[in-house]
Amino acid sequence: MCRSIKTLRNAEIPATEEEIRAAALQFVRKVSGYRKPSKVNEAAFELAIAEIAQSTQKLLGSISVKSIT
Repeated sequence: MCRSIKTLRNAEIPATEEEIRAAALQFVRKVSGYRKPSKVNEAAFELAIAEIAQSTQKLLGSISVKSIT
């Protein structure tokens, strides 16, 4: 599922807000089945993207990443 979402966890280069939002957008599109929501569903779509992006940021900030050398 969501093969187009790139891995954001990286020991040397942290993910940007844009990368995190893009991954959240891809996830919401996949789960909802809509590339672009109708006007009536737009607020729910955007809220889901924001919540997933926030959760992703928390996850990336809390997991331990070991550098491979």
